[in-house]
Amino acid sequence: MLQGKTIAFLAAPEGVEQVELTEPWKAVKQAGGTPKLISTAPGQIQGFNHLDKADTFAVDATVDDADAAEFAGLVLPGGVANPDFLRTVPAAVRFARAFFDSGKPVAVICHGPWTLIEADVVRGRTLTSWPSLQTDLRNAGATWVDQEVVICTDGPNALVSSRKPDDLKAFCQAAVDQLGK
Repeated sequence: MLQGKTIAFLAAPEGVEQVELTEPWKAVKQAGGTPKLISTAPGQIQGFNHLDKADTFAVDATVDDADAAEFAGLVLPGGVANPDFLRTVPAAVRFARAFFDSGKPVAVICHGPWTLIEADVVRGRTLTSWPSLQTDLRNAGATWVDQEVVICTDGPNALVSSRKPDDLKAFCQAAVDQLGK
């Protein structure tokens, strides 16, 4: 389904919820795609299991060097600190927005929508997230719903969203389906 497609995974140097990175990564690989880790700095990122340090992951490219045109789609894992940091880095925000500007699918989970709010791409879209983001999303012009997975096509691209690690099975399936189109 994803043969020949490269999918960007955008994560900060610290604070990504590890399972929200590794499970979609595995799903992309199992579907024949090539996942690439993009971050704000070269080297490695530090994964977390909630608040505890977990594994590290090698960065393939930085947001300063990566070009959204080289990717078929984007995955934004969550964790609280990860998207909170990304939304403060203009190059990371521009990288995420470029997928919307070019009509490419984006999959986002948990606190990941904070980066999309900063990119001003959620207005008029329906999505879900970790519940604490619902006011932020509504204030940014989105419709927030409490569902396991939401696929919104009311915009320039498909936007897949989920709430939390418990939703990963549905999220990974929906993400791979949309990334493969």
